[in-house]
Amino acid sequence: MQRKKGSDGVGTETERSPAPGRGYLTCEGWPVYILMMLAGGFFGAFTYSIRGGVFCNAQTGNFVLLAMALGNGNWFHALYYLIPISAYCLGAFVSEAAERRAFRFRHIRWETALVLFEMAAVAFLGVLPESAPVQITQVLINFICSMQYNTFRQAHGIPMATTFCTNHIRQAGVSLYGALYGNGKREVHVRKLLAHLGMLAAFTVGGVVSAFLCVRFLGRAIWFAEIPLGIALAGLLRADLGRERGCLGQSPRGY
Repeated sequence: MQRKKGSDGVGTETERSPAPGRGYLTCEGWPVYILMMLAGGFFGAFTYSIRGGVFCNAQTGNFVLLAMALGNGNWFHALYYLIPISAYCLGAFVSEAAERRAFRFRHIRWETALVLFEMAAVAFLGVLPESAPVQITQVLINFICSMQYNTFRQAHGIPMATTFCTNHIRQAGVSLYGALYGNGKREVHVRKLLAHLGMLAAFTVGGVVSAFLCVRFLGRAIWFAEIPLGIALAGLLRADLGRERGCLGQSPRGY
């Protein structure tokens, strides 16, 4: 199935029912998406609070800073922003290649392997001394957020972005209009509205927890992101090794 693109570059929902007998995969389920959104909010607050005052979950800010540096004639400073931008681009490339080529780690899906990789990256970032350059954290989180955003695309057929909120705010507005004035599909719009509001709430909770913990644990606070990631990993592994063992070749909707 080809993913349609909206004006903001985020996929829009395609009209297709689940394949008979297969339904939605665990990696497309709401529990996984809520947990990934919690982690996304945690990462954003972490880097802004104690790792350079920047948001690494998306790249609009880096492009603005790049443009400002160029406009002010700070050429070498502008070149730095190409590093996180390139890391984000590389993350999308790697995740796309992994899924398109049906990459598998023996008996687990790419989505499961990605969460495992994220947990390893979080463990590494937690052991960095406070004196380490903040760019290490920024670039690595750029990379993993890009892979997460590009990998987890739809939850039960509804387009999602698990590392930032812009798309959810836009979709909530669209769904609210449909719920109030839609003809014959109000229940569908209400379901979408609640889904996007739930994702926004999860992201906010992740940010609140991160900000609270950063004050008390500094860089070690990022280890707490292992909790939602670990719960998601457990669910994905259980599915890969159990009831969905025969579905490893099935791609999630959105690809």
